[in-house]
Amino acid sequence: MIKPPIFESDVNFLGLPLEFSSWDQSKCVVLSAPLDMTTSFRKGTAEGPKAIIAASTQVELYDAEFGDEPALDIGVHTLPSLEPQCVSMQAAVDRVREGVGFIVEQGKIPMLLGGEHSVTIGAAQAFKDKMDKTCFVVIDAHADLRDSYHGTPLSHACASRRLWEMAPMIQVGIRSYSAEEAQWMREKPSGYTAFPARTVTTRMQAFEESLRILPDQVYISIDLDGLDPSIMPAVGTPEPGGLLWEETLDVLRMVCRMKKVVGFDIVELCPMPGWVAPDFLAAKLCYKLLSYACSRVPSSGN
Repeated sequence: MIKPPIFESDVNFLGLPLEFSSWDQSKCVVLSAPLDMTTSFRKGTAEGPKAIIAASTQVELYDAEFGDEPALDIGVHTLPSLEPQCVSMQAAVDRVREGVGFIVEQGKIPMLLGGEHSVTIGAAQAFKDKMDKTCFVVIDAHADLRDSYHGTPLSHACASRRLWEMAPMIQVGIRSYSAEEAQWMREKPSGYTAFPARTVTTRMQAFEESLRILPDQVYISIDLDGLDPSIMPAVGTPEPGGLLWEETLDVLRMVCRMKKVVGFDIVELCPMPGWVAPDFLAAKLCYKLLSYACSRVPSSGN
């Protein structure tokens, strides 16, 4: 079992002082996995975790939606980056699996920062190892339902297929997929539900009903290309027609209000030199999600 060293990394998420970020006092643990081996179009996701953590130090801790500073009640510990072994995709995924598994064993909520979406496979396997009946909610532009892509079943383009093989899954925001994936979705496999981006705001009741029948424990995975490029251009493969900020928060609030969130990841940030707004959005989204997951979710946003 890989046990990440329990000490302060160079920069803590949100810039929290030790009083609010020590291992013992923290409910949430940040683990970076800067993997970038199978990404398509534009490389650079290995720089994503570092950019998110750096931007997070500029995020205000006070959140008007909560009326306080959620991070100070939650406690957020930041581990040193888990450098994946890049001799193979299997070795990289196994390393993430073991790192996340260690955090779960300690009774804490992992916040995994990628890196390409393949890191989610390792996290999901860790929860399968450690917890029964954990399901998945995935925000993504791409279906990622291929059985194999470019010779590996562990490609970022196969991430959601691997998750579905482990437990029920809901996808939100998808709007790009292959003919093979479209056929797979039309067959409506058991335990799979999709809400394309164009239908999210009009089908929130249906989304709620789909959530209701899932197991109580949920792992959330957010591929940042699920958001619209107008607010999140810094991804490897941007797709028009994605979720906007408030739509994204509406989805996350509902999941966190109805289910127990046992872990989550935010992946696929591909930083753009000289343009920090996407990094800041990703960091703010991390803070919102960990606040929803670890605190009482407000009845509505402010």
